Amino acid sequence: MADDVPGGSPEGAPSNDAPSNDTTAHFTEDFVSQLTAMEAGISPDEQEAIAALPSGSALLIVRRGPNAGARFLLDADSTVAGRHPDADIFLDDVTVSRRHAEFTRVGNIFQVHDLGSLNGTYFDGVRIESALLSDGAEVQVGKFRLTFYASRRDLAPTSR
Repeated sequence: MADDVPGGSPEGAPSNDAPSNDTTAHFTEDFVSQLTAMEAGISPDEQEAIAALPSGSALLIVRRGPNAGARFLLDADSTVAGRHPDADIFLDDVTVSRRHAEFTRVGNIFQVHDLGSLNGTYFDGVRIESALLSDGAEVQVGKFRLTFYASRRDLAPTSR
């Protein structure tokens, strides 16, 4: 019979006698966060900036549109984005209203509010008047697409 091989197992089949070389790898939460960030297109410099955010602050990073890569710190209770040179976040493009949107903070929670702009404010692709911001959410103001990153100190711990 073909199954009759010395040692009792067919040729090429693993033997129960041999020690296993299988290893289980465990990754730290920092490593998992770095992998997730790389998959999301976050550069190492941006990862450092996000990791350094103090509690109660957040970061907006321009992903598409003029000034791609620009970063804006949200560390006040009210931050206005618009085309007016005195805006807290100056977005110089005709698709942006002078006072386009306002980012507000209550404790560690951030919201975005449209300020009656002509072209609207979008949250994850949907036109909004107001929306709670979640980590990794996209806010569009005119041609600018900004990604919101909350302080890592304020994010709820992930359960496993």
